[in-house]
Amino acid sequence: MTVVLLPKKIFIQTFFRSFLLQASWSFQGLQSLGFLFVLFPALEFFYEGEELKCVCARYLEKFNTHPYMASPIMGMCLALEEKQGKEAGISSQDLKEMTMFPYAAMGDSLFWGGLKPLAAVLSLFLAVKGSLWAPLVFLVLFNVPHLGCRLGWLWQGYRQGLDMIQIVQKWQLPDLAMRLKEATIVLLGSLSAFLVFHYLEMEKINPGLGVVFIPLLCVGVLLFKKGISSLTCVLLSAGFVFLLSLIWNWI
Repeated sequence: MTVVLLPKKIFIQTFFRSFLLQASWSFQGLQSLGFLFVLFPALEFFYEGEELKCVCARYLEKFNTHPYMASPIMGMCLALEEKQGKEAGISSQDLKEMTMFPYAAMGDSLFWGGLKPLAAVLSLFLAVKGSLWAPLVFLVLFNVPHLGCRLGWLWQGYRQGLDMIQIVQKWQLPDLAMRLKEATIVLLGSLSAFLVFHYLEMEKINPGLGVVFIPLLCVGVLLFKKGISSLTCVLLSAGFVFLLSLIWNWI
């Protein structure tokens, strides 16, 4: 574990600058300029003169990852630069190249594919009830976890150094993302059932007619297992429901 030498003021400044990681992009370096902007106060604290210029030039090499998962990488780079290449065994550029692509995949799956849809579905339960709290609930459910991760991972990356790589592996973020996606599907199904039931009540239709869709569900599952795409199953289901509605109106 590294000895904390970086002043808290500079660390806090680094954290707030991390929100501007994607403020400047380039075809050559992608997020590299933003990454340098985030770490520059710390680099200026560790280096000076020509040495600082060389370090800054090194950080302008290509970098691109998920903006939230950049935090542990930033923290580890701070730990490496604090040692100024001594007893590290790896350069900051090697560290970035080694982590940015797998961290990008994990971040996309966890935050974009897992946390954001889950927060949206949970807020929809309030929205269908007409609650004005729905937008606030969505913002809280998404931003509190992601802001906590960004700050916590930046700090842990700095304190733990290269050990942070093993720590991230132990968290099994891809598995966590899958659990969030599964929870989202269950909640979305429950919300859909609630809306259908509510609509049937408004139209004074017996909700017991829902048993008609059980065979449709079984056929959809069978087709999916046979290798039929989910889009085709959805289109077939929509066509069946449309046909059923025409028959109902005709009767």
